[in-house]
Amino acid sequence: MSSISLQKGQRISLDKVAPNLQAVFVGLGWDVKATDTGYDFDLDASAFLLGENEKLISDKHFIFYNNKVSPDPNKSIEHMGDNLTGEGEGDDEVVIVNLQKVPPDVHKIVFTVTIHEADKRKQNFGQVENAYVRLVDVSTKNELLRYPLAEDYSIETALIMAELYRRDGQWRMNAVGSGYEGGLQALLDRYL
Repeated sequence: MSSISLQKGQRISLDKVAPNLQAVFVGLGWDVKATDTGYDFDLDASAFLLGENEKLISDKHFIFYNNKVSPDPNKSIEHMGDNLTGEGEGDDEVVIVNLQKVPPDVHKIVFTVTIHEADKRKQNFGQVENAYVRLVDVSTKNELLRYPLAEDYSIETALIMAELYRRDGQWRMNAVGSGYEGGLQALLDRYL
């Protein structure tokens, strides 16, 4: 089965794409353009686990390289670690989501990418290309969905890439692609 390519703002039911889907890994990737800011680019993927009120359920529900596993007993969401340079082909960072085991209080999982120390390093997403987020079925290793970010985010230092959310008992994906100035702090301000 071939992967479905999403456009910005498109929403799709995972049940339609892969019925009985158990777990997915969400791969985030990017390439740095040949610009020299004097520093490596360190992009960080994070996941915000939101309640019904669209806010972070607790500090422990912010999943990133220093807090890799969701606080529920099943550890249903896990960040697979920080890639400090984005070198190499394929996914730069991966978050695994066991859809069947995500606790009911988690209504939405927001996947973001931010640039570490962007202001100090004078870096922004205009210096990054080929950014994408993709959804892969853990059991079959088939890529189900891919959302390539085609816009030029020349001043933004934080991106909301995509959301997984529940609607009528089913998981759906929304290709968001919204950029923010202010890095990770701007996202924390939004969801805290």
